[in-house]
Amino acid sequence: MAINRDCLGREYEAPQPYEVTRGKIREFANAIQDPNPFYTDVEAARAAGYKDVIAPPTFPIIMDMDGVGQAVVDPELGLDFSMVVHGDQRFCYSRPMEAGDVLTSVTRISGIKALGDKEMLTLESEISTVGGEHIVTAVNMLFVRGSTDTSEK
Repeated sequence: MAINRDCLGREYEAPQPYEVTRGKIREFANAIQDPNPFYTDVEAARAAGYKDVIAPPTFPIIMDMDGVGQAVVDPELGLDFSMVVHGDQRFCYSRPMEAGDVLTSVTRISGIKALGDKEMLTLESEISTVGGEHIVTAVNMLFVRGSTDTSEK
């Protein structure tokens, strides 16, 4: 079954703001085994010009996965998650996330493309402060194996 192209442009909002805390940053940095002192040492981060500790570059995956999770279970999209393979992930920053940021996100289905009997689904999560300052856009591309109806070609 093909992905429903009528869902192109559909948006999924985060149910509530996400507060970036020193503890969450530290836990994430430990989980990815990155000892960068900017993630755990307030004085080192301030000496580098930040207000507080900053989050590792891949930290926004936490908020991105909320919106992506809403999209993949949307029955109107028609996605068979058992056939999904993660294809690409990237982050386009305006500035680093810092402890104390309170963020909201909106995930949009920005692309649906057929590739033979496969499809490519692209989702973009715009992550901003509750005050509207853009922080990062997370782009997530999923391959869906064997999802298109090739009898129409």
